[in-house]
Amino acid sequence: MTHEIAVIPGDGIGQEVTPAAVDVLEALDVDFAFVEGEAGDAVKAETGEALPQETREIAADADATLFGAAGETAADVILPLRQVVDSFANVRPAISYPGLDAVQPDTDLVFIRENTEGVYKGIESEITDGVTTCTRVITEDASEKIADFGFDYARQNDYDDVTIAHKANVMRETDGLFLDTAEAVGADRGADYDTALMDALAMHLVMHPEDYGVVICPNLAGDMLSDLAAGLVGGLGLLPSANVGEDNALFEPVHGSAPDIAGEGVANPAAMILSAAMLLDHLGYEDEGDRVRTAVEATLEDGPKTPDLGGSASTEAVTEAVVDRL
Repeated sequence: MTHEIAVIPGDGIGQEVTPAAVDVLEALDVDFAFVEGEAGDAVKAETGEALPQETREIAADADATLFGAAGETAADVILPLRQVVDSFANVRPAISYPGLDAVQPDTDLVFIRENTEGVYKGIESEITDGVTTCTRVITEDASEKIADFGFDYARQNDYDDVTIAHKANVMRETDGLFLDTAEAVGADRGADYDTALMDALAMHLVMHPEDYGVVICPNLAGDMLSDLAAGLVGGLGLLPSANVGEDNALFEPVHGSAPDIAGEGVANPAAMILSAAMLLDHLGYEDEGDRVRTAVEATLEDGPKTPDLGGSASTEAVTEAVVDRL
């Protein structure tokens, strides 16, 4: 069976790491057809639209999407793309790999981030000069859905520790609903779990990440905490992610477009390639996904390494090393 994969490189280093992930996928014995779409700053400058309708349709019609990075137009690109694939869960693993100078080498975390609401709902307004508001939306349905997904993920991937992150002591109505709903899901399942105030959790993750496994988060908290965890394992160049919907999904590195190094050919492709491994898992190619992860891990340990990891290798050299190990 041929799977159609939408490929949207986007801006900056997205133009460099996305082809690297495609090269890795093409090295496998999997029948993929790649269809490329345009999005981002350059497209907006040329056409006036950061996410053309044609690109939306490519992502909607595909079996899965690989997305590289967005620059200044990120809010106009990645948020709508997540809506196009009807994504409700953002899955962000943060794992320490051998051979890297990680701040916390025992880190093995997965953030399960609600992907449809919170402050990212985009309901902002200016009441009067100098006064603006942002409406935070939390619903019972979305909270139940992400909690179900998070507990399922922990069980399926053998994580014993589940933590529900919240700030219900201050945001009593919104995070209160999120917390109550997620706890009810855990109780119905008879699952073991802990709860943690998201600010205190940030400190504990830095000090003792080994005490945590799966962290179920509201939207903004998941975004912030996963970036914090990137600092524990060696940087944003190592964090993949999946935006999962009922029938479609989009896979992207957690890092941005990195304009400071864009075009130099030294971007770390690991996060993008690991995102491709998550795509393989999603489409039922778990063995191939494991092979890709093993090849990436061996390359991270033995080299070559890009400058962000203390090496001097190019994006192309690292990609070729991963393909060779496959």
